[in-house]
Amino acid sequence: MANVSTYSAWRRSGKKGSKDHPLSIYRTYDEILPKNLDPTDVVIKIHAVSLNYREIAMLIGTYPVEIEDRGVPCSDAAAEVVATGSAVSRFAVGDRVCPITGIGKLEPFDDGMSQAIGSNCPGVLREYAVFDQKHLVAIPAHLSWEEASTLPCAGLTAWNSLDGLKNVPKGASALLQGTGGVSMFALILCLSAGIRPIITSSSDEKLAAIKKLSPEIQGLNYKTVSDHKTEILRLTGGKGSLMDDISFLCERGGTVSMVGFLNGFDADWAPGDIMRLMGKAAKLKGIAVGSRLEFEDMNRYLEENEVHLSPLLVDQPFTFAKAQDAYDRLESGKFHGKIIIKLDS
Repeated sequence: MANVSTYSAWRRSGKKGSKDHPLSIYRTYDEILPKNLDPTDVVIKIHAVSLNYREIAMLIGTYPVEIEDRGVPCSDAAAEVVATGSAVSRFAVGDRVCPITGIGKLEPFDDGMSQAIGSNCPGVLREYAVFDQKHLVAIPAHLSWEEASTLPCAGLTAWNSLDGLKNVPKGASALLQGTGGVSMFALILCLSAGIRPIITSSSDEKLAAIKKLSPEIQGLNYKTVSDHKTEILRLTGGKGSLMDDISFLCERGGTVSMVGFLNGFDADWAPGDIMRLMGKAAKLKGIAVGSRLEFEDMNRYLEENEVHLSPLLVDQPFTFAKAQDAYDRLESGKFHGKIIIKLDS
């Protein structure tokens, strides 16, 4: 670690913003690394950070969890272990790791309170950080820093939305709404598992670019296609998938994964509509990222199948000094995949 005692970070300007008076982010240069580590502490040097829409939501006051006052933002990073406490057994100096998003969420059915890094506890938009070893996972060896930085939130959310790719039926299709990080990560997972992905967007340009990745990818422009149900039936060979209405869902055994909050938490489905899931033997799942165990399962799959995540990295990465520009790009929505901030190596 070469006697590093202070480092640089970005912080939010306060605790509560609004759409009319959003918070901003500002850079600091005098963050202090602890001189003494607890026995299971791990010091990491952060190499890449990927942004999620939650970063904007925290600035404009629409994020559903109370956030830390002047906290360090961002939850997703890829990093290198540079120092360890006396009792650390899971990692060694030089290992490549990601922090888990939910501090305390180690197994799928852990039912206690957890903290979400980058919101109600310090995030990863900084040069160095200290985490307990139990809150870190090893990065698949074949992934770059930039690819690996997409794993903690977008990656794990996509993985759990697809049921961890367990028992994938032959000829399965998945309808992926939007072209953001979770949908694009899910698209990559679908292609790796033989699931036909159908991705939606209001931009023909985005759809054309994404369809170049594989002939298996189908696209649907939800603004220019008026009859969504007929088009979905055509794209799925008559099986159907959910778009606007539960009646669109495949006839038997489909899964609907509810992800994100871009349009808030209001829903148009009446209780009677949801009961129609029963007749289709369908499953409705709420997805809140995932646990460390699920993260490790995903990483094992990615490594065993040598799944690369480069299709997520369409934009050039931003430098750490240009973090504000990265936020502006994220807020614009004029991209697909992930926005990456790359720190100096």
